[in-house]
Amino acid sequence: MKITDLKCTVIGRNPVLRIVTDEGIDGFAQVEPSKHYLTPHVLFYRDYILGEDPTCVESVMRKIRRLGAFKPWGSSVSAIEMALWDIAGKAADLPVHKLLGGKVRDRVRVYNGAVRFPLDGFEPEDYAANMARMKATPENFSLIKQGVAFHGPMAGSVPGFYYGDVSSSGHRQNRGALTEKGLKHLIACTEAMKDVCGDEVGLALDCGPGMLPHDVIRFARAVEHLNLAWIEDTVTGDYVPWVHADQYLEITRSTSTPIHTGEQIYLRQNFKELIETKAVNVVGPDPCDVGGISELKWSAEYADLHGILMAPHGTGDGLFAFEYPTGDPDWWYDIVDGLPGPIVQDSYIDVWDTPGIGVTFNEKARGYLPDSDRDFFD
Repeated sequence: MKITDLKCTVIGRNPVLRIVTDEGIDGFAQVEPSKHYLTPHVLFYRDYILGEDPTCVESVMRKIRRLGAFKPWGSSVSAIEMALWDIAGKAADLPVHKLLGGKVRDRVRVYNGAVRFPLDGFEPEDYAANMARMKATPENFSLIKQGVAFHGPMAGSVPGFYYGDVSSSGHRQNRGALTEKGLKHLIACTEAMKDVCGDEVGLALDCGPGMLPHDVIRFARAVEHLNLAWIEDTVTGDYVPWVHADQYLEITRSTSTPIHTGEQIYLRQNFKELIETKAVNVVGPDPCDVGGISELKWSAEYADLHGILMAPHGTGDGLFAFEYPTGDPDWWYDIVDGLPGPIVQDSYIDVWDTPGIGVTFNEKARGYLPDSDRDFFD
């Protein structure tokens, strides 16, 4: 089998790529809808993989893996890797997990991820009300994550939250020391949310990037009594092209609150110091940014050897829980086949055994292609 083409389009808001072969077996993958600009970057790799055997996934990846980078520039490489596994699974008539050693559980725990609701304000009672709404969703999540501090509008919407400036254009510094008022506000909002969660629903917080280590330590210590699942991406995070394992190590050793990071990191090599020094309690690589399914598995196995939990960002399977994405726009569920219904039941998704990735596009998808890519499925 040989690769004959690599295509990329945006369906709705989602970048989708297709690897075409000479045996009529196609591989599909997608990345986050926020990365709608990736088509030229995906197509950059076309000439590198044409003529290659797509079922020799590692061999193909060795030609392009070194040409990626931290989020968002690892997404193209990651999507190609996942599409290769899709082809390999279909060719073998096996689900991808069978090619990677087989599943170790029949269902996986998910947390709310993309199931979010707009906040009515930024006071503790607003966060409590928002948490109550997420807790009441039909997915019955046993773990819920909420954005606070620099992850979301809190830092720029609460006057005097941190030592930074919010300009008239709405742009703000995305890093700064918290004021006493800001720290107290963050603690109060966290306590209000945890009061709603009780002990039957775990609470995780997405906090950055943008916090400074001393503020993270003060905050993490102040909320130790709440038994949070984790606080995530405090110092680094989205679109930060470095790791800062030394700073995370200082934080982790200073508190019993679990510390989590990793969604922006590209390749397992860049998790090495975080894991080997036990700088965090939980790592969260995103298969759509870390380099694909194999990179996620390698990172997970290495973390497990060091007693570190996995809670991947975006799609993927975790030892703790994985983040649940949703179709956007809503008609996304009409153009794909293979998803169970309902997808999430009591905070779990059943692991399916369909060949390849297990989700395929149907004929309705053609109606949502942009005019410039009408031949995407041809």
